[in-house]
This record gives sequence, C-alpha cells and structure tokens, in this order.
Amino acid sequence: MSMEVILIKAVLAFYGVSTVLAFAYLFYREEKWSLWMLRLLGAGLALHLASFALRLQAFWAIPENRYFLPINTFFGALSYLALAVALVFFVVEREHRLGILGAFVLPWTALGIGAAVIFADPKVSGLVPALQSYWINIHPMVIMTAYAAFGNAFGVGLALLIQEHQIKSRKPSELCYRLPSIEELDDLNYKIIVAAFPVLTVGIIMGGIWAYNAWGRFWGWDPKETWALITALIYAGYLHMRFIAGLRGRKAVYVSMVGFASVVFTFIGVNFLSQLHGYLSGGG
Repeated sequence: MSMEVILIKAVLAFYGVSTVLAFAYLFYREEKWSLWMLRLLGAGLALHLASFALRLQAFWAIPENRYFLPINTFFGALSYLALAVALVFFVVEREHRLGILGAFVLPWTALGIGAAVIFADPKVSGLVPALQSYWINIHPMVIMTAYAAFGNAFGVGLALLIQEHQIKSRKPSELCYRLPSIEELDDLNYKIIVAAFPVLTVGIIMGGIWAYNAWGRFWGWDPKETWALITALIYAGYLHMRFIAGLRGRKAVYVSMVGFASVVFTFIGVNFLSQLHGYLSGGG
C-alpha cells in the first residue's frame, strides 16, 4: 500500500470523525464538539494536501504528465472535490462560526473521499494527447470548486428546511433553538450561490475554449457539456427569481436543491453516458 493511499485513508478517518462530531454538536450543542470538529477537519485537510502532493510526485514521474495536475481519473476528481468541499466549509465555518452546519455539509466530504477509497482506482497513468494541455490545470479545478460551493449551499438549504419545519411544528424540538434563523440560512445560501455561479460560468466557458483548441469546435452537445449548461441555467433561474421575483426561503431552496441534483448527475451520472468526458468509462 502506497503512502498516498495510507494518507487518503487517514483523511477519510479524520473527515468521518469530524462529521460525527458535527452531529454530536447538532444534538448536544457543547462547544467542545464544534471546536474539535474544526480542529480535526483542519488536520484532515493538511493530510489531504500531503496525499495530493504525493500523488502529484507520482504523476509527474511519467514524462508526458509533467506539470499537469492528476485529476484526469475518477479517483483524482473525487479526491479533489472532497478536498474543495471541506476547504470551502472550513473557510465558511471560520468566517461565520455557525458550527451546527457541519452536520449538513461534512457528510459530503466523507462520502466523496469514501467513494474514492472504495470505488476508484488510485493508480496514475500517462495522459492521452488531448488532455496534455494547461487547461487541465484550470478548467476541471474551476468547475469542481463551483460544485463544492454548491454542495455547501445544499447543506445550508437543508438546514433551512428543517428549521422551517421546526418553527411550523406545534411541538418544536430543542433543535429549533440551535439552528440559525431562517433569514440567516436563506442569506447564507444565497451568498454561497451568488459567489459560485460566476465561477461555474467561467469554468464552462474555459471548457469550450479547451474543446475548440483540442477538437476544433467550441460546443458539441456532449452529455457532460449539456448537463453542465443545464446546471448553470438552473442556478441562473434561482438568481433571476431571487432578484426579479423576490423569491426567498423554502421555495428558493427547492430551486437550489434541483440545481445541486443536476450537479451530482453532471459529476457522476453523466459519466455513464459520455465517453468523451467519462471518468467511469475510461475516457479520461
């Protein structure tokens, strides 16, 4: 077993324990659980970066891969996506210190890195000529960073729906007093999406430029391209309804959750349909 795999399994353990501590804070609200959740998440992030550095070293040992980033496989993509989700949450948590949102966001990091460990092959191999472009260092990273932010927005939206259910309930549990207000959650959900949407848009345009350079056309309606566009349109619809129609609260969250379902399908489901972009089909 390579050191990279050992580290990535340690990352899974740290992210998993952080998730458990997030749920402990959700139900018992002892500050020590929130503090340790953040500390262990930080340690997991450090190990994750170390494992990525080892993967980069092995990847660059293959001459044609030199100076490109190792995210051309399902393992590499899942690992980066889990890293980005954890990093975005870490930054949001340090900024807002809501603590309780960890239970709604951190499970995605544990699921992402767990799927990489269980279902994906960590082996590195040489890049095919079409992927030997500086765009591989930019386009997928930008797109997945946007996906990671949308994953955080999904967790915030889920917390909003639970809070609204609690408030409307005749017998709200103590959880009602632990979650932030609906207004706070709605505002945070909006801020994350409004920051992530331009990142996604730029990432899609970058993909088109890369496609033009590689295949001589900007857009080919490949399933990956089509679903990335559908995802962008859903979030554009969310922002439009919020700005123009004043959509807020539960209905706005429903739209954002449809957007995140499209994100998940674009990242995983479409791989079964697209040979061109398919991590799972071996297409790169």
